[in-house]
Amino acid sequence: MAQKVCPITKKSSIMGGSYSNRIRATKFNPSYKRGKLRKYANLQKKSLYIPELKKHITVTVSTRGIKTMKKNGVYATLKKAKVI
Repeated sequence: MAQKVCPITKKSSIMGGSYSNRIRATKFNPSYKRGKLRKYANLQKKSLYIPELKKHITVTVSTRGIKTMKKNGVYATLKKAKVI
């Protein structure tokens, strides 16, 4: 399975702990331990119209990447990220 990465911000998944230090202190026992948990980036499938190319394009991009496209323009941002 290919790893899901935002082409604009380069965000992907990270590994994190599965329970807090508070639970560790009060309920710690070997059977309760669950190990690590993978936390995924907030990726959204977005269909965009690019007037410069006169066509629609579908990209999977993070929510931060969507804000970046709104600020800098869709065409400029995707060109800089080498998506188009």
